[in-house]
Amino acid sequence: MIKRIWNGYTTRENADAYERLLDTFVFPGIEAKKIHGYRSIELLRREADDEVQFTTVMSFDSLDNVIAFQGADYEAAYVPEQARKILKRWDQRSTHHEVLQTRIYG
Repeated sequence: MIKRIWNGYTTRENADAYERLLDTFVFPGIEAKKIHGYRSIELLRREADDEVQFTTVMSFDSLDNVIAFQGADYEAAYVPEQARKILKRWDQRSTHHEVLQTRIYG
């Protein structure tokens, strides 16, 4: 399992609009691609000083599946134009991590 992690930042005023855009446009668009080996996406939100940080964690079966999603330059950030208009700033590159363990308590 590969986790693809990316961060974007909005002003406090744009945070709810960005979250709605992810929920109604960006995430459904990713799901519509029907990428083999794409398993899930998680959205994290954190208030930080004068901005709001959003972190996405995508799960793929393998790095080949990530490449199928993003292309040969698979570390490049996936930021649709509509999101670029709302975001204050964002990571230009995503990081990829191999899952070695998952422990679930309870």
